[in-house]
Amino acid sequence: MSPSVAVVTDSTAYLPSQETSRLGITVVPLQVVVGGRPFDDMAQIDGVSVAEALGQWVPVTTSRPAPHRFAEAYGEAAARGATAVVSVHLSAEMSGTAEAARAGAEDSPIPVDVVDSRSIAMGLGFPVLAAARAAAAGATRQEVVDAARRTAESARSFFYVDTLEHLRRGGRIGAAATLLGSALMIKPILHISDGTIVPLEKVRTSARAIGRLEDLAITAAGDAPVAIAVQHLGAAARAETLAARLSRRLPALTGLTVVEVGPVIGAHVGPGMLGITVSPS
Repeated sequence: MSPSVAVVTDSTAYLPSQETSRLGITVVPLQVVVGGRPFDDMAQIDGVSVAEALGQWVPVTTSRPAPHRFAEAYGEAAARGATAVVSVHLSAEMSGTAEAARAGAEDSPIPVDVVDSRSIAMGLGFPVLAAARAAAAGATRQEVVDAARRTAESARSFFYVDTLEHLRRGGRIGAAATLLGSALMIKPILHISDGTIVPLEKVRTSARAIGRLEDLAITAAGDAPVAIAVQHLGAAARAETLAARLSRRLPALTGLTVVEVGPVIGAHVGPGMLGITVSPS
């Protein structure tokens, strides 16, 4: 029997398909345009293809889903027996996706609550999972909304990029634009604050940057039980090494996932990105 509250998200959560299937999460894809050709994020193109295109400096852009795709998802949830939908999405400061979801909700046959996670990737994924688990346990519509919001507010995300150029080209650089003048001489550590990408620290080498990511995650976790996601684009070996180090240093770790981000995020961060999201359990 399906939960009475359906959970919808967008493709930038990059959740494993096994999890979305098991928990009944509907994923609406954003669009990626590579060399003028549009593709559905993850469904029609993957992160490797985008990384290759970026490496060849092929133009890559992204766009939000059309509102009718959300309306269709909400209608399908109603047809499966849902009485309400909680739709959880990437930061409205980075994309118009949440706005498109609200527009689609106007044509929904059942009530829809749109939750802005104020984050992206597993900073979005963890709130979506919290909402879906609450819904599966029989929570009310408001309780599912609260589960998503609590998790979103408590999660912390830190990441490192080899170059700020892709963020600059995509217009997602925010306050990190202050680093552009010295971008060739530093390796920036960034984080997401109040829904936007913000510079946190500057280091001189990629090795030091990865070490700082590890230390920042340990500090953010403290002594509390936490789940952690290590995210990367074209840096699987470094991600696995970082995950192994975190597992040794965090005895209260309740879950550890290594995820390769997909085309939409890849288009903006570029190959070599490494990030960590810490979510209190």
